[in-house]
Amino acid sequence: MKIIDLFCGIGGLSLGFEQAGFEVVAAVDMWKDAITTFNHNRADKVAKTETVEEFNESELPELIKKEHITGVIGGPPCQGFSTVGRREVDDPRNKMYLEFYKTVKLAKPDFFVIENVRGMLTLNKGAFVNDLLERFGESKNGLGYKISYKLLNAADYGIPQNRYRVFYVGIKNKKFEFPEPLNYKLTAKDGISDLEGADNEHYGSFPQNDFQKAMRGKCKSPINQDYTNHSQQTMDIINQVPDGGNIKDLPKEMWNVRKYNKAFERMGTFKPSNTIDTGHRNYFHYAEPRIPTVRESARIQSFPDSFEIIGTRGSQYKQVGNAVPPMLANVIAEQIKKILL
Repeated sequence: MKIIDLFCGIGGLSLGFEQAGFEVVAAVDMWKDAITTFNHNRADKVAKTETVEEFNESELPELIKKEHITGVIGGPPCQGFSTVGRREVDDPRNKMYLEFYKTVKLAKPDFFVIENVRGMLTLNKGAFVNDLLERFGESKNGLGYKISYKLLNAADYGIPQNRYRVFYVGIKNKKFEFPEPLNYKLTAKDGISDLEGADNEHYGSFPQNDFQKAMRGKCKSPINQDYTNHSQQTMDIINQVPDGGNIKDLPKEMWNVRKYNKAFERMGTFKPSNTIDTGHRNYFHYAEPRIPTVRESARIQSFPDSFEIIGTRGSQYKQVGNAVPPMLANVIAEQIKKILL
């Protein structure tokens, strides 16, 4: 079952589908750092730094002559839907979304998956959803897919992080049913407690639970476990923020240190992590006065410890923050595989 990953980043979506038995035969992203990481972690270096438009013109025609493409997956940017009217979808900012559509139209896969931020459900009175249903769906001029969509929280599927993303799944002639949430949630501590005191040569402790065992696999030591050096002032402030608290738990005279509401938040030992984003400068470890390492961030995103992030430290954090959690992608992939088979 061969798939194409568009706007692939470091390959969180791809990895989840690979774990379900799919083979990625092409992957595309415009960010060179992400493509470097994608290929570094795979025997087959199928990812390229190029636009989807370039891929559609130069490579897709030859690819579909040789292979049956089972699926097209990805997270196309759709900012143009914030302002366009229903008949003005060709806004230049929607070019990448329309190129995704073009890939699906040309490749005629058995299914497609689009992942996007939760705001795309309601943006401009649902303009994106309406266009997607009409363009890809079973309307007169649509591509004929039965489409299901739903807002999912990663924490509902065994990932130690509250991360809300909407998934649109289209399958030819078959309706996709989203899997039910699990009956438990992992905390931030559940996700990374064995990395306390770890370095790039040693784990901090034995795995404490099944999630940590799964993330470690056969790894003897973590990768990307480099610590950030904070000023003494920063560490003193962090030490005063309670478990799962934020700067508002401190005396008012300290509120102006970082002048916005999300400043100095601390992971909770009793709840899933906040969404791992691309910055991390204001989100701190539940027990230590520091930001999480790249490895801890990747672990909270459900990347296995063997998956190495390449690039400068700032780039590594951004790559991890932009990714789809592989475990969440795998939940979708396994369900699609069941339906296809």
